[in-house]
Amino acid sequence: MNSPDEHFPDKRMAGDHSSDDLSPDEHSPDDPFADDRFSDDRFSDDRFSDDRFSDDRGTVWAVGAGVTGSVQALLGTVVIAVFVITFILQAFQIPSPSMENTLLVGDYLLVNKLCYGGGGVGDYFMPYRRVRRGDIVVFHYPVDPAQHFVKRVIGVPGDRIRMINKQVLVNGVPLKEPYAHFTRPADDLFRDNFPRLDVLSGPSGEWWIELQKLVEDGELIVPEGHYFVMGDNRDNSYDSRYWGFVPLANIIGRPLVIYWSVQSGESDATAPSSVSEKLYHFAYVVTHIFQITRWDRTLRLVN
Repeated sequence: MNSPDEHFPDKRMAGDHSSDDLSPDEHSPDDPFADDRFSDDRFSDDRFSDDRFSDDRGTVWAVGAGVTGSVQALLGTVVIAVFVITFILQAFQIPSPSMENTLLVGDYLLVNKLCYGGGGVGDYFMPYRRVRRGDIVVFHYPVDPAQHFVKRVIGVPGDRIRMINKQVLVNGVPLKEPYAHFTRPADDLFRDNFPRLDVLSGPSGEWWIELQKLVEDGELIVPEGHYFVMGDNRDNSYDSRYWGFVPLANIIGRPLVIYWSVQSGESDATAPSSVSEKLYHFAYVVTHIFQITRWDRTLRLVN
């Protein structure tokens, strides 16, 4: 019978390496896997670092996405605002008393730019309408298109216009004008008895020459594609009587509403020019907004 050690005459062959076993912290310098075990620990730390950096990158990405979203929203708002200002609504301020008492100095208007057509194909698809007698319109001043005027339409193409002692007649019929405002007596032949070609106080230049060609039987004939406009403050309005007709292409739109109205004062007679004056004016408006606002005119429809 074989001895217990028969199958393993040499204990080292039997795997009895108790004297050669290494504790985790006592590996041989010749162990080819020692550095790998150290590398595993290092990579373990690196994996921890990657997770931390991943969280940081996620936070940065979220912040970046939020900023991008805000910028996109802002740009979208700007685009919509530009579209509205260009094609639908535009704000204007009344700087002169020529439309009193319908519109006062210091009134801020929203003007509907989609009211009238532009003479293109879009006129057949959009709810445009023709300019009517009695409409209040905002337009580019024909003499200087950079300026904006607001007046009331008195004559449309084909109308025959005449004034006798401040009374407007259209096609021989007195025009009912409850909006007309007078402050002076009928003492100006050209202003109050339009058109008069036998006075020296009338307009000069091209309009005076054109006026003489368009007057027939004491009436001014409005040509096609043009409009005769006047201010409601008839005695203090620089209008078609003095510079001529308004072409349809110059008309911007029709005022809808007075969205804000500010009391005018002596300081408002001239607009602030310097930066300091503008800052002072802005600060004054901000600090006195409740006192200077005409609340009874704010959000009033224009007609």
